[in-house]
Amino acid sequence: MVRLPYVTALTTLFSYGLLFAFGQLRDFFRRILDARKPSNLKGYAPICLGLEDFYTRRLYLRIQDCFGRPIASAPDAWFDVVERYSNDCNKTLHRTQKTSKCLNLGSYNYLGFAAADEYCTPRVIESLKKYSASTCSVRVDGGNTKLHTELEELVARFVGKPAAILFGMGYVTNSAIIPALVGKGGLIISDSLNHNSIVNGARGSGATVRVFQHNNPAHLEDVLREQIAGGQPRTHRPWKKIIVIVEGIYSMEGELCKLPEVISVCKKYKAYTYLDEAHSIGAVGKTGRGVCELLGVDPDGIDIMMGTFTKSFGSCGGYIAASKEIIHHLKHTCPAHIYATSMSPPAVQQVISAIKVILGEDGTNRGAKKLAQIRENSNFFRSELQKMGFEVLGDNDSPVMPIMLYNPAKIPAFSRECLRQNVAVVTVAFPATPLLLARARICISASHSREDLIKGLEVISKVGDLVGIKYFPVEQEKTTAVEKLKKVQ
Repeated sequence: MVRLPYVTALTTLFSYGLLFAFGQLRDFFRRILDARKPSNLKGYAPICLGLEDFYTRRLYLRIQDCFGRPIASAPDAWFDVVERYSNDCNKTLHRTQKTSKCLNLGSYNYLGFAAADEYCTPRVIESLKKYSASTCSVRVDGGNTKLHTELEELVARFVGKPAAILFGMGYVTNSAIIPALVGKGGLIISDSLNHNSIVNGARGSGATVRVFQHNNPAHLEDVLREQIAGGQPRTHRPWKKIIVIVEGIYSMEGELCKLPEVISVCKKYKAYTYLDEAHSIGAVGKTGRGVCELLGVDPDGIDIMMGTFTKSFGSCGGYIAASKEIIHHLKHTCPAHIYATSMSPPAVQQVISAIKVILGEDGTNRGAKKLAQIRENSNFFRSELQKMGFEVLGDNDSPVMPIMLYNPAKIPAFSRECLRQNVAVVTVAFPATPLLLARARICISASHSREDLIKGLEVISKVGDLVGIKYFPVEQEKTTAVEKLKKVQ
């Protein structure tokens, strides 16, 4: 968990308070100046209103050049970032024809399949020629190719479940599936730091939603016990069904789920387990089968397994793997399956090819090498950052490693200075994280060489000193890889 120092919390609160005060002052004078201007919207209620609109106008727009940076190449270990400029204090940004070649520490291209691959790319091109870019139809009509069926069978075999179903978008996989599984009279118990797609899916289901403390199985048991004893609101009838939702790797924390303990609690209270493996499937485990393999959990102990193809497999879309009865139910009731256009055939072929490489069915051991490389790269980079004095969240083996920034002024300072030194990083702030817990999220890939990682560490260390985000003392007894390299030179 985040250990927010008292002084850091105080200065961060003061910084946001200062920004809020000046923003309100500017809004006050803007209303005075605009009072006599004619408006075509007289009588209409404003569409954008409230604190979120204020935050966007007065805080986000000031640093929006740190977000949504366009790229002009595949998201490989290095990629081309399009340069932009603004003539109105970042209210609008204009692209130029210039690009900068940067080390990519932001994309979640965990196994390197997002760039050209000797096995995947030719097969994807062939599928594009044969099937075209889109089926222009839903699965239940004319959008069900033999590639879709093959991938469903392959995914089920890969994760260790009897059946699977595909969706064209990872976010929709959660937000559309959850309402199809549970509704009014049901209970959803969700980890407090679950992804927004889970939050929106739970809200849209009509079920009662309760939250337990992040990655805390003991508190999960307390919530379960209390809710089962109390029953449904007002009527106190027993719940129709209870689903506990957790993530394999939490995308903003880089932490592994305490899955064995969660499953034990769920079995004790006869609650279903829903596991989101968006960031863990393909990225962790000896053969890439996610947190179940890494933590020694039998997939039979999990009722619904969700994952996406956008991270480790270099494609798009998502899947649900479960029993044949559950998949049959979803194929007949889930709107995202019945009404949405099916996955693009080339995207399906990309996933099929990537999984075959991971399984070694391409006739090589490249998949095993990629899995060993992502694990080695992740643990090396995390260890070096911690030695330098950064506050790094997450667990070993996780390719996601957030570096805490906290102060709002340090968000653009860190992002811009890294970019100036040709290292592209992703900074994350409110509303994606709590207001005081802004961070930079580093994502490591198997495509990164040791030289790439040392280059990134060297730049991040320099920028960390400049911006002042090394909140812990440097481990003097341990020499970092960057220092070793300098001694050699």
